[in-house]
Amino acid sequence: MLRRFRTVARGLRRLEPRQLLGKLHSLEMSSGTASRNAELAAWNSKVLGSAIASHFYEAGMAGQLAPLPPNPVEMGFGGRLCRQEDIESHWLRHWCGQIGFVPMYHRKVWEDCYVLQALHERGMMAPGRRGLGFAVGAEWLPSFLARRGAQIVATDLDPTDLRAQAWIAVDQHGGRLDTLYKPGLIDVDDFNERVSLRAVDMNHIPTDLHGGFDFLWSVCSLEHCGSIQQGLDFVVNAMNCLRPGGVAVHTTEFNMNPGGPTIESGATVLFQRRHIEELEARLTLAGHRMMPMDFGTGRGILDQFVDLPPYPNANWPLPIPEPPHLRLSIQGMVATSIGFIIEKGS
Repeated sequence: MLRRFRTVARGLRRLEPRQLLGKLHSLEMSSGTASRNAELAAWNSKVLGSAIASHFYEAGMAGQLAPLPPNPVEMGFGGRLCRQEDIESHWLRHWCGQIGFVPMYHRKVWEDCYVLQALHERGMMAPGRRGLGFAVGAEWLPSFLARRGAQIVATDLDPTDLRAQAWIAVDQHGGRLDTLYKPGLIDVDDFNERVSLRAVDMNHIPTDLHGGFDFLWSVCSLEHCGSIQQGLDFVVNAMNCLRPGGVAVHTTEFNMNPGGPTIESGATVLFQRRHIEELEARLTLAGHRMMPMDFGTGRGILDQFVDLPPYPNANWPLPIPEPPHLRLSIQGMVATSIGFIIEKGS
């Protein structure tokens, strides 16, 4: 055995440093070490991202220590991307306080607050208003909007639909009213009086829903319609559900690379700027108005951080820290959330 080690050592001494590194690289590739190291590198980036975010949390710019202003503010928003500055802003922290969220650096917090801000600025959270939610899952929005006095029709896929099974498995399907009822937001009697539920396929909106609503919304749903084209078709067709002057608010997955490859079809697609611009042209042709889009990506350090797998609930031997999640990698593409607002023509 000792003789064998000496032979190997003599062989290594004959190698140039570059050749030695090449040998070690080949050994790692053949043993699977490289892929495991890539996973550890992703985990290390989460740790570093968490450390950066912790600095902002400790300063009270977001998180548990951030103030939650009691009164809303007018921002005049049109469409926009999720940004670090939004999480740290008065408008978002106000809605977090109202709905019971912590203003974390997470795009899902941003999405719900964006919808609420858009509806607030257009006077839609009031008694006498009727709202329609698509693919509501286990959202807090139906309970919150009903507390403000609106009548809400919440929709999701029929639970017997095979496509619904994946959402049911992770408790993100809105097939039952008790899934939508949030006792911290509204009394149960008021909820039952103001919120109804029905099964709706976003690709086939029933005509009896046409023309009956002051506002509608979808949160991170239209990317699950099956393809880019089906998602765009849904947005255009959903406008039929609004009364003249009504408002639609949507959020969805957005590929931040405007010209590179994207995911065109499947369980989750990624929209790009060109798709949003195509949608605006279609809506204009139909007599509607998409509010001006702001495609700015933000200047905060967390706007540059891309969260990598593994994500929570993954089978991982180390505890996964809570990194910022304003950007993430989806099949190697940098994605975030985008929101846009449409006003129905007369």
